Amino acid sequence: MSHSKSRITWLIALFAVFTLVAAACGDDDGDDTSNGGAGEETGGGDAGGEEAGGDLSGSVVVSGSSTVEPISVAVAEKFNGENPDVDIPVDGPGTGDGFELFCQGETAINDASSKVKDAQIEQCEENGIEFIELWIGNDGLSIMTNEANDALSCVSLEDIYALVGPESQGFDNWSDAQDLATELGSDTELPDAPLDVTGPGEESGTFASFVEIVIEEFNEDRGQDATTRPDYQSSADDNVIIQGIQGSDTSFGWVGFAFAREAQGVKILEVDGGDGCVAPTDETVADGSYPIARPLFIYVNAQMAEENPALAAFVDYYLSDEGIASVGEVGYVPLADEDLEATRSLWEARTTGAQ
Repeated sequence: MSHSKSRITWLIALFAVFTLVAAACGDDDGDDTSNGGAGEETGGGDAGGEEAGGDLSGSVVVSGSSTVEPISVAVAEKFNGENPDVDIPVDGPGTGDGFELFCQGETAINDASSKVKDAQIEQCEENGIEFIELWIGNDGLSIMTNEANDALSCVSLEDIYALVGPESQGFDNWSDAQDLATELGSDTELPDAPLDVTGPGEESGTFASFVEIVIEEFNEDRGQDATTRPDYQSSADDNVIIQGIQGSDTSFGWVGFAFAREAQGVKILEVDGGDGCVAPTDETVADGSYPIARPLFIYVNAQMAEENPALAAFVDYYLSDEGIASVGEVGYVPLADEDLEATRSLWEARTTGAQ
């Protein structure tokens, strides 16, 4: 009997020890969870490091361009196949809105379909955010109309400016832009048909690239601001723009190449930049013969890359052969070998600032 009582007493004591250990582990788990999001303290990634067994954990928060978003999503999915305990939320509010978050330290990576602007650099500097600029691929801004529009197959840069530049506010018919296009040197005959424009908003890197490549070709000489007409349906979401183009037989709009080439019910127009009409293809975007080609980037928070093993590993994977293959897999144009090696060198050296 006394032996039984001693055994019971020993079991109760052992149970109490296990209870205390479990409670302590539970508290630790709670702390890890609270630090795993995109809050100000973690700044887009919990630097939790490696769990027992060598598997990475933590989080890497990615935001920015809706154009680059499919690339980062594809890379994240591949990376998670090997590192399932790393949380990698990716969203695409637009390059500009993404930089707002990035330069406040709220995200680890900003996807960008246009190069960082001076004002964005200043904002990051004010908040002590150093970044590493990584060129990851190429895109061709695709000018589109509805597939039912048989009136045109090619437009010049002069036509595009006349249709959606700062002097075209109020034009609600394609032919309204005829005099301006002709004045600029175009010989295109624009149709007498309703002009329904859907395109990127100002928060979008696609908007910034469009202004830089097309609008700035003409606006300064004409005493105009470097911007588009304000009176069109705008969105930072390429899918919404595609839907707008699909919704009108005589629509006009522009998105990134990967979205355009996969879209149904639209017609991609060739563009004449002065050397004849050229369609966006992998080859013409890569060699620069397509007049509205542009680079695509990711911007990495340099301090977080040092403090967060999951972030460093994710960018390593992004630039690996398997990771960077996602650029072509989702429909964009891969870098030339020498350009990819230059990007990898910048990352390996953790070279900060705009290049």
